[in-house]
This record gives sequence, structure tokens and C-alpha cells, in this order.
Amino acid sequence: MSYWLLFISAFGAATLLPLQSEAVLMTLLMQGHHDPVLLLFAASVGNVLGSCVNWWLGLKIEHFKHKKWFPVSESRLEQAQQIYHQYGFYSLLLSWTPIIGDPITLIAGLMRENFWRFLGIVTIAKAGRYICLYILYLGMFG
Repeated sequence: MSYWLLFISAFGAATLLPLQSEAVLMTLLMQGHHDPVLLLFAASVGNVLGSCVNWWLGLKIEHFKHKKWFPVSESRLEQAQQIYHQYGFYSLLLSWTPIIGDPITLIAGLMRENFWRFLGIVTIAKAGRYICLYILYLGMFG
């Protein structure tokens, strides 16, 4: 059950929901009742799949940008596209970061980034973050 909780929190954290999968991971690690490899796997898969949802939403977002209810102004959307165009798919290496990571994955879909390249880079970034957290945990409590 704890693995599913971590998976769901990591999935939600990768979307625009304000969830903190890192806190869930660290709590489960400190409890010491779970396999760390499975925890890292659940967190990574959930977080990557959440980013894939963002990528897919980015593919569809153009259809709604002229609607009054659309939460981002057209100028901000164009600005984000220009930044992504300037830095390209390498910006996906920052998909793990708070605040800017989730929008980067959405813009990647908007910019029609190749899904397989997107998946590879985001997997490296997201899994790398959880592995770094685990190493930090080992340094503090191991």
C-alpha cells in the first residue's frame, strides 16, 4: 500500500498539483519497512508518468489558448515556447526542479518534442533526483 501512496504522490507532484513526493519518500525510507529500490522505482515511475500527462496536455493545449478561461496568456505561452526553442530538449534535464519543471514538460508537448526522447531525458532527470535524495538519506541516517 505504501508503494502505491508514493506512486500516486509522485504522479500528482509531476502534474500541476501541489504534492510533495519527496516528503513521502523520505518518510517511508525512515520507517525502514520498505525496500528502498522499490520505493525509488515507484516514485520514479509515478513522476515520469505524471510528466507524460503534461506532455500530452501540451500537445492539446493549442486548441484552447484563445478561450477566456485559459489560465495562461498567449504572450506568456509564446515566451515559454521561445525559451524552450532556445534551449531545446536539454531543458528537460530541469524537469525535476520545483516550480519550472512541470511547465517545461507541458511546453515540450506544445513544441511537439519527440516522445521517446522526452521519455528518456525526463526519466534520467526524475529518477536521478530520487536517487540523489536516497544518497542524502543514507548520508544522514545510514
